[in-house]
Amino acid sequence: MARWAIGDIQGCCTELEQLLARVHFSSDRDRLWLVGDVVNRGPQSLAALRLVRAMDANVVCVLGNHDLHLLAVALANEKLRKNDTLQEILEAPDRDALLEWLLLRPLAHHDPAYPHDVLLHAGLVPQWSLPLTLTLAGEVQSALWRDARGLLSHMYGDQPDRWRASLHGLERLRFTINVLTRLRFCTAEGRIDLKMKGRPESAPRPWMPWFEAPERASASLRIIFGHWSALGLHRARGLLGLDTGCVWGGALTGVNLDDPQAPPVSVPSLQPRSIEA
Repeated sequence: MARWAIGDIQGCCTELEQLLARVHFSSDRDRLWLVGDVVNRGPQSLAALRLVRAMDANVVCVLGNHDLHLLAVALANEKLRKNDTLQEILEAPDRDALLEWLLLRPLAHHDPAYPHDVLLHAGLVPQWSLPLTLTLAGEVQSALWRDARGLLSHMYGDQPDRWRASLHGLERLRFTINVLTRLRFCTAEGRIDLKMKGRPESAPRPWMPWFEAPERASASLRIIFGHWSALGLHRARGLLGLDTGCVWGGALTGVNLDDPQAPPVSVPSLQPRSIEA
């Protein structure tokens, strides 16, 4: 059995199929760990979501910001944006089944069988340990199950912008969603900036990539994440960044989580080369 972690798909279903063929993925023995953002911006959001859901028994998938945006459009009357490619899902005959499957995905995944691996979409503030991360992700998931419309209609916004244990209610849930699905840069004190998107070295101090924060409480783990196409494939001690910008004309990349010596496997994007908006 192999666990293959795959970066942001974002509606690039043909590339996903090609990557699965390249790694000889077998539903009899293998598992997929997906970093989220299965849908949006790419041309095949419906096909990608259907394919991933059809492999449900073999897939661990966390929610990304674009997946949450789809849920907000479908369940909380959020408006579609100019570059969204979600309409086909909204009009699909199996729309409800697809949305229900997506709604049940977590924001962070940890399997005790692999105690050092944590799967999430974006990042962590320095103060969050594994137990705290799973607690906060669980609070969001419970809120989604309990009142999806209520949470999704209040999800958008960049405030609060600093972690405090005393955060509660919608502010606590919004901060958790923003960290786990949108974070790139933060400060050592747990402030977040959700506007900066460039290379890690582009941030002025005191801002830094979330994974460079000193005394990060999650430093003993291997964080498997996506979301940051400007970062690209990032393999370092305790870190596996997998967003290689397929939807922007880069590539879709997979890594065998169980073989640290195995090289990454990538398939080139079929999308035109562009810069992330």
